[in-house]
Amino acid sequence: MSVAPATSARRRTLIYAAAAVIFLVAVVLAAARVGEKAGRLSDWQALVLGVVQGATELLPISSSGHLILVPWIADWHYLESHPSFNKTFDVALHLGTLVAVVLYFWSDILRYIAALFRSLARRRIETTDERVAWAVIAGSIPAAIAGAAGESFIEDHLGEPWQIAITLAVFGVVLWLADRLPENRKLEDVRIKNGFLIGLAQCLALMPGVSRSGITITASRAWKLDRDSAARLSFLLLIPIVLGAVIYKGAKDVVFGTLPAGSTGPFVVGTLAAVAVGLAAIQVLLGYVRRHDYSLFAIYRVAVAVGIVVIILSGWRGKNF
Repeated sequence: MSVAPATSARRRTLIYAAAAVIFLVAVVLAAARVGEKAGRLSDWQALVLGVVQGATELLPISSSGHLILVPWIADWHYLESHPSFNKTFDVALHLGTLVAVVLYFWSDILRYIAALFRSLARRRIETTDERVAWAVIAGSIPAAIAGAAGESFIEDHLGEPWQIAITLAVFGVVLWLADRLPENRKLEDVRIKNGFLIGLAQCLALMPGVSRSGITITASRAWKLDRDSAARLSFLLLIPIVLGAVIYKGAKDVVFGTLPAGSTGPFVVGTLAAVAVGLAAIQVLLGYVRRHDYSLFAIYRVAVAVGIVVIILSGWRGKNF
């Protein structure tokens, strides 16, 4: 159903206003150094990383890659040398982007949940909403299994800057190629099989630099889903995956673990920044792809990859972090 221009403009204004207020709160807390402890991650550093997470998780440019590259370039070593803090802080940042997606798509989420329960009650799938809901569930299964099985391997063997340069460039080119295909399908055409296959591609996003949203958009465009629907499906697929990761890692590292001193301030500031920038990023991406293709993001990925190589070859930073 199309949205009237006036309604769409009011919604857009409300989203940007909410994002601005939330971000202002994060800045004020960072300026006051609330909950900060000397020698640990500062509130200002958490603010920067929250901004990075909010923008890059929802745009097809890789949040995990940028969350490694920014401290690498800025020469911040606290997260790298304190893995337990890093894991819990990562949970907080992902919670921020999850909140942003849920807030933005709240009415859609309620509609799909209702459709799912109706389908379960009658034990068959009949409506478009029911098909989309089941497709999202099917698409979440492969990445959930791969994430649980491969978490340790990824942490131990992937995520060096030189590796991120390769994945950014390669999958940027793949995104560009997939986006050259025609837009023959819409979100309502998605079925369980399609959702599962797109979710299968999402497993590749476990490698820093690939991008969860990037690979799901790429797979959707390869299936000739239109650009707007590809972005929306990517955001819907984020919800169960990130929710599951937040619950699992939150229970393991926060509830049954011990938060180090000085966590409160950076966690709150980083989460709020991720929510604010995430809201704005969703609005920007959906507005952009209604009028343009994904070439800008593919070019950005290749440019960042080239920049990483230049930095390494210049000797300013090492190829490993």
